[in-house]
Amino acid sequence: KKMPLTTKITKLFGIKHPVIQGGMHHVGFAGLAAAVANAGGLGLVTALTQPTPELLAKEIDKAQMKLRSDAEGKVGVNLTILPMFTEVNYDSYKDVILSSGVKVVETAGRPPGEFVSAFQNAGIKVIHKCVTTRHAKSAVKKFGVDAISLDGFECAGHPGEEDIGNFVLQAQGGRELDVPFVCSGGVGTGKQLAAVLMMGASGVNMGTRFMATEEAPIHDNIKQALVAGDTNSTTLIMRSVRNTERVYKNETALKVQDIEREFPGDFSKIHEYVKGENYRKSFQETGDTESSVWSAGEVMGLIDDVPTCEVLINNMVKEAEEALKAGPSFIS
Repeated sequence: KKMPLTTKITKLFGIKHPVIQGGMHHVGFAGLAAAVANAGGLGLVTALTQPTPELLAKEIDKAQMKLRSDAEGKVGVNLTILPMFTEVNYDSYKDVILSSGVKVVETAGRPPGEFVSAFQNAGIKVIHKCVTTRHAKSAVKKFGVDAISLDGFECAGHPGEEDIGNFVLQAQGGRELDVPFVCSGGVGTGKQLAAVLMMGASGVNMGTRFMATEEAPIHDNIKQALVAGDTNSTTLIMRSVRNTERVYKNETALKVQDIEREFPGDFSKIHEYVKGENYRKSFQETGDTESSVWSAGEVMGLIDDVPTCEVLINNMVKEAEEALKAGPSFIS
């Protein structure tokens, strides 16, 4: 049946469902992005997971080749721009995206204004990830981004340093933002989707929940750890270097915390434990959940299966619809 959840985000991006699969290092490959797009959402290929711009071009092509002719979603690209990655030739990645034919880019980190202008001049919509409404308003004012992904403290990966949970953050977004925004962090159910729509959001962005799907290109051990985990199965590392990351709570993460207590602020002491190559091996090769630090969110407490992307999105939208239809019963 045709689902009636039409929002500013579905209209802006030209997708059927207000559900986005966020950028994820060593997870956001063509297969997952296309599966989400085929299910009516926005699936994102993670640019910097590809070691070169040429490989990114191939990965985007691969994703677009996997799109069904009747797909009602879209494939986009996540481009995270961080000052610490000075060796990355961001201009070349930008040029690949511009010539790829994608219509949506998720930016994160510190995107130069000229990148946003270049994307928009090519007809690409830009959604920027922020952890506060202050940063969001600045991104709209300075760069003119089209939409915001508001990332709460529950999220996997980098929640920033201000520790604002989504129950307050999304309400702030509804009150303060003039552009469409989606709720990111801790989302895994349709009732949550319904709730954030009521708070003013226009959809949801999910990362960890999409890791626990059949199409996620990661080792099954990682998926099973997400199913088995609960809200106490994450922890925060790199607080002392002000680059906080929420990760799966394992022996490596606890070791990093011990080192940070002994050598606060000294990244060189923890670098060998937190480098991306370690968890690429865990995700793509060994399936060892303990030997690396890898991003995971508190939404583990809501994950109890590993469905296809299509089943996950359809069930979420159906549950959201039912919750929204029940709304009038609260008004006497």
